[in-house]
Amino acid sequence: MNWLRVVPVVILFGLAGALAFALLTRTEGYQTDRFVGEPVPDFALEAVEGRAGFAPSDLLGQAYLLNVWGSWCPPCEIEHPVLVDLAEAGVPIYGIAWRDTDENANAFLARLGNPFSGVVMDPFGSAVIDLGVTGAPETFVVGSDGIIRARWAGPLTDDVVRRVILPALEDAN
Repeated sequence: MNWLRVVPVVILFGLAGALAFALLTRTEGYQTDRFVGEPVPDFALEAVEGRAGFAPSDLLGQAYLLNVWGSWCPPCEIEHPVLVDLAEAGVPIYGIAWRDTDENANAFLARLGNPFSGVVMDPFGSAVIDLGVTGAPETFVVGSDGIIRARWAGPLTDDVVRRVILPALEDAN
């Protein structure tokens, strides 16, 4: 009869231990192979008001970063200085403002700096769905041939840029 009382406690402690392990060993983001090796979907979205726009088909012949972000997204604000540093180092970055407004996107960029060579609005998430994005921020390395070379879900950090983004960008050229 006592073992019937012990089994639920053992199961509970086992689940708590597994959860603790998962939380303590997770990374700040993850790289996924989904869509890597595939062409970046082409889309035609309006530019953020007062900013340069783009379409992926216009960018063939150059490697670049494609960053999905939103002014409403705290992790996007955290990663933004990393994007600004990359842009200042000469890395072309194009942005998709996801579920945002022109006013909020422009206020965000005015406050934190604009690292984007072009930035478009995706208010309903049509392009983001085609890219398989599940949350912001998310960054893609796109080769000069229009093929996605790497994908990072979560905020970029200096370490992620050094380990994942820059090597993929070098290969993309």
